[in-house]
Amino acid sequence: MIKTIDLDRETLVKMIDHTELSACAGEKKIAKLCSEARRFGFHAVCINGAYTRYAKEKLAGSSVRVCTVAGFPFGAGSSSAKAYEAGEAVRNGASEIDMVIHIGALLAKKSDLVRDDIRAVVEASRPALVKVILETCFLTNREIVSGCRLAVEAGAAFVKTSTGFGTAGAIPAHVRLMRRTVGPDIGVKASGGIKNLQDARELIRAGASRLGLSASVAIVNALALEKSTPTEKQRQHGKRNV
Repeated sequence: MIKTIDLDRETLVKMIDHTELSACAGEKKIAKLCSEARRFGFHAVCINGAYTRYAKEKLAGSSVRVCTVAGFPFGAGSSSAKAYEAGEAVRNGASEIDMVIHIGALLAKKSDLVRDDIRAVVEASRPALVKVILETCFLTNREIVSGCRLAVEAGAAFVKTSTGFGTAGAIPAHVRLMRRTVGPDIGVKASGGIKNLQDARELIRAGASRLGLSASVAIVNALALEKSTPTEKQRQHGKRNV
């Protein structure tokens, strides 16, 4: 049984990349995402590239960063295309880039291709930091280790579990393996399928230093309710039943 960890609100919100990556997202959804991120003080919003400049404008004057994806969600585009996409996002205001690893090349054990693909994005993204999405649901433990090592060798600042579009999302066992592989100085982002506070706690306990969430508001509110006094809990419960 996983032991409950003590988690305060300020720590949690600064670990969250508030995420909207659906194909149907328009400016209205991105504006709502940015408004919530500003109100709660999340670390970043994570969005598709078409909305980078728009999100940057919506977040002006706040500490919330813009994180933009590249090569998303399959990772199978050319390195030059990924690098251009990342560089354009940085020019439009992104300070973090979440790129998808070349999954097919990793499965084929083409280590040089994988490393060079990541390095191209890292170089194009400077001074923004790069997180490398492994899409762990498609990988063996050995392949996860290999992907993590190649990401670190290529200069990535983070490794990340999932796009949220694969067959499964973040699981604690994969996060633990990733953390053991990269050590304490590289970030580990857990994303995909994190639905509630218990999921978030388990992944943080496993070694995640960042969480990619679409359920951010509900999870933070759940933590606040958990830490509230019995009288406050009763009052909140009463509101929900009105």
